[in-house]
Amino acid sequence: MNGFPATRESQVTFANYNRPPFNTWGFWNMDSVAHTAMIPRGGPLPDLTSNPDTSLGKRQFKDANGKMLGLDDLLAEHNADGFLVLRDNQIIYENYFNGFSEHSRHIWYSMTKSLVSIAFGVLRESVDIDLADSPAKYIDELAGSAFERTTIQDVLNHASAIAFKENYVDPESEFIRYYAPALGLGFVPGAQDVQPEGTEIYGVYDFLARYIKPEAHNQPGDTFEYNSANADLIGWMIARLSGMPLHEFIARHIWSPLGTNHDAAIVVDRAYMPVATGGMTSTLRDAALFGQLILNRGKANGQQLIPAQWIDETLNLDATDEQRYARNTIYTDAGLPWRYYKNMWWILDPEKQEYGAVGIHGQVIYINGSTNTVIAQFSSQPTASQAGSVQFLSKLLAMREIAKG
Repeated sequence: MNGFPATRESQVTFANYNRPPFNTWGFWNMDSVAHTAMIPRGGPLPDLTSNPDTSLGKRQFKDANGKMLGLDDLLAEHNADGFLVLRDNQIIYENYFNGFSEHSRHIWYSMTKSLVSIAFGVLRESVDIDLADSPAKYIDELAGSAFERTTIQDVLNHASAIAFKENYVDPESEFIRYYAPALGLGFVPGAQDVQPEGTEIYGVYDFLARYIKPEAHNQPGDTFEYNSANADLIGWMIARLSGMPLHEFIARHIWSPLGTNHDAAIVVDRAYMPVATGGMTSTLRDAALFGQLILNRGKANGQQLIPAQWIDETLNLDATDEQRYARNTIYTDAGLPWRYYKNMWWILDPEKQEYGAVGIHGQVIYINGSTNTVIAQFSSQPTASQAGSVQFLSKLLAMREIAKG
């Protein structure tokens, strides 16, 4: 099916990608190692004031190993690249590590999923989309695929019951052989030289329509199973139904009117389609501004950019939502404090409006509506997964303590 084999060399290359690639520098210079499309800024520059809490950097926090560390030291020890705390729309803490800076762009990885979900909410304002429909109703190419039997809401909740599994280290896995090279995020020798006529799976859309099969022992909606293909499907729907590429839709409806400090960019796949599952790159301050937009229920610069109802719906949860997440023991057994996953957001405490966007290797936009706090974090953690990661959990625990004041 693919135009190149999964060799021992490809195993080593991709396994290295699961540690800080290019000596960490690659995480915040993706424009140099992958093809990207620009997402231009627009509007007024953000009105962000600094009111530093000079004691916060030395304040002691207990990490996931029970070790007491000052915040500055905890972040340095646990692979942070940048960490910014917004409270009441003021920067009270901002720090950078490993050569990263206020003006550098860093890849979001799967925090991109949350942005794409928000963009989908904007799309629904102008296009009649029933979340109970199959996505195949809107994208003909999905007829006969595993996505035909699921609903759009199940896709948004990562409960689509598809057989494809994400495996970042096995060189024979579907992820490394087909999906990662199509994404342009798996550096397999020869992958970028493949031509469309030489492979059945060239870009991500090919993979979604032609490869993914239904999971035989599971039904859509029953179990939360984190899968990046779901976000790429939502990105495809946005492009198909809006009539514009995903990055243009995000720029026009979110990034430009938000009034960020810098242009953003998004990694594109082998067919030059934006990678909805994990390709966004931005500065740390601009990631925090996006978090502030969500905290403000979609309003910025006097405009309602995102339907407030769509943002509120993420925190409209019931026992079914909790049970769906609890059926996946990968996360519950790892001791991570998440309680729900809905609309591509990770949820801690809906009563406190405490939730976040999360990406592999330690990327987080944390929101706590009860204390008007947003924390943006970029990291270069040595392993991709958050489950079982001391580095990830240590910083998340510190965020939750900081938000308490």
